Amino acid sequence: MTRTLVVFVTTLFLLAPISVFGQSGDMPASRFFTASDGVKIHYLTAGASGSWVVLIHGYMDSAQRMWFTTGIAPEIAKSHRVVAIDNRNHGQSDKPQPGGAGRAEDVIELMDHLKIQKAHIHGYSMGGAITGRLLALIPDRFITAGFGGSGLAETDPELRARAAAMDAALPKAQGAAAEAMDRFRARVTAARPAAGPPAQQAGPTPDLSKLSIPILAVNGAFDAPYSKTHRLWREAKIFQNVILPGETHLTAVAVGGPMPRLYIDSISKFIDMYDERR
Repeated sequence: MTRTLVVFVTTLFLLAPISVFGQSGDMPASRFFTASDGVKIHYLTAGASGSWVVLIHGYMDSAQRMWFTTGIAPEIAKSHRVVAIDNRNHGQSDKPQPGGAGRAEDVIELMDHLKIQKAHIHGYSMGGAITGRLLALIPDRFITAGFGGSGLAETDPELRARAAAMDAALPKAQGAAAEAMDRFRARVTAARPAAGPPAQQAGPTPDLSKLSIPILAVNGAFDAPYSKTHRLWREAKIFQNVILPGETHLTAVAVGGPMPRLYIDSISKFIDMYDERR
């Protein structure tokens, strides 16, 4: 078993510039396919060769904003083929339930549509919840898995409390960062349907004891990183944990601008380290 590697770096490194689509490089290809229930799903692709990398964005976001505008997809596309889905109810995909969640089955059908047998997968926030469900449903189709702003919560109450205590010992977001999170929570609450929080969080969870693929988690220090990763640290056979100092759930991906350099490097180097070229 490879134990957790926790990475801390300075904010100066995090702010290193990157190139993104729209500034340099080719634009991603924009396409649609129709899911089995008739919902039209939009997705973006980039990269000409290499293994596939599936990217799943978070709640109230889109493939373009989270993965291409921030620079992560262009970086990965230098040596891999990237597909980034607009979850249903988001982006340019159909919205049968405005304010509703995405679903894992759409990702499976997209992979089938593109004839992707195996791929690396990385999801942020809601996308991480979808990633967890995919690892339960089709574990043999992934080379590596990445959780951004997310993870797998402890099922044991005592261990869950221990992880929460570790998070409580970390510094708390203040000033503009805290205010931005408050505004985001208000937007999420207003956007959600009356039925409650995103439904994709329910469903099967992976049996990590039977999962041999490497797993990565990247979370901001102000985003309960231990509560989200303690179970992964205990149970995953190969697990790398990256904590971004000074970052919240929002700033870790810097929606609308370049993503922190460490996030990009963490994902791209992890994928390259454990890649299985087909």
